[in-house]
Amino acid sequence: MKNLFLRALELKKRMTGDDYKTAPAEVAELEGELDGLPKADTTGFHRKKKAFINRLTRYKDSVFTFLHHKNVPPDNNASERAIRNVKVKTKISGQFRNPEGKGAERFAKIRSIIDTAIKGERNVFFALDDLVKCRSS
Repeated sequence: MKNLFLRALELKKRMTGDDYKTAPAEVAELEGELDGLPKADTTGFHRKKKAFINRLTRYKDSVFTFLHHKNVPPDNNASERAIRNVKVKTKISGQFRNPEGKGAERFAKIRSIIDTAIKGERNVFFALDDLVKCRSS
């Protein structure tokens, strides 16, 4: 299984923009190997390993989505990084405080604008400035 995913990641690195229009034969080969996985005998497997195989079987059409769409990453690292700021703030201060009790909601909105600006390669200052202009008009 690990080898299958490593091969898929290597293929993603080698793929060009044209490869996403018509998927290379290697993509079909990898998907075929994934289809063959549920047929494996899992009687001696640990329950977590069985659950993992069941999830792969259930969502097999989505496992290699990153090989069909250029802008889809093969992992969720960006999502993990996006929530890290909230987690760190919660651990350091213990909570979000303000008189109206909306500190967490406000922090999340501002953080969302900052993260979206960064992902869109936009200047964060100008994005926040646009927010202030929208709120004041």
